[in-house]
Amino acid sequence: MKLKVCGLSNPIEVETCINNDVNFCGFILNYPQSHRFVTFEKAKKLLSISKNKAQYVGVLVKPSLEELEKFSKLNLDYFQLYGNYNHKLLINIKKKFQKKIITTIQVKNKIDIEAYKKVEDESDIILWDSTGYEKSLSWNHNWIKDIQIKGEKMIAGNITKDKLSYLSKLTDIIDVSGALETNKVKDVNKIKEFIRCVKEINHEN
Repeated sequence: MKLKVCGLSNPIEVETCINNDVNFCGFILNYPQSHRFVTFEKAKKLLSISKNKAQYVGVLVKPSLEELEKFSKLNLDYFQLYGNYNHKLLINIKKKFQKKIITTIQVKNKIDIEAYKKVEDESDIILWDSTGYEKSLSWNHNWIKDIQIKGEKMIAGNITKDKLSYLSKLTDIIDVSGALETNKVKDVNKIKEFIRCVKEINHEN
């Protein structure tokens, strides 16, 4: 099970993730409503940190073409897209901006899970998340248990340490943010402890 730590906004957080083998580092680029939002200039500095084996992910909520163009200039491996997408739109984005794609399916009801079918072919990763954006809302992660897709499966939405063992049976990647914060600020000790727990579960499996 791989790990994505999302909503990074300071060098110490990024370096902690990289030095402890986090697979994906996520940055909130165009959603200022989130307390995890980083400006373009700040993102540029954070993304200049040597990432070693980590992958850098730009999180974009319903981005315009202009925003995609702007953020494509950053040192990003993936665009993580929130919005209403289909095969054709994703083909165009991948071709034009040369980024891998994480397509987000926001889940409130079980039927929402099925939306992956219209984006599966062009998505490198499909992320099933809550409808809460910056809020860590829960949903029934078990709903994706039997889904098989071409790319990798990722889960977000109120991910906590006590759920890791179970989630390792459902998904390829977990995406965590809120559980690593103290008073809405990333806590380096919580990041390290969470990474330790993920490694422990991977070792057991």
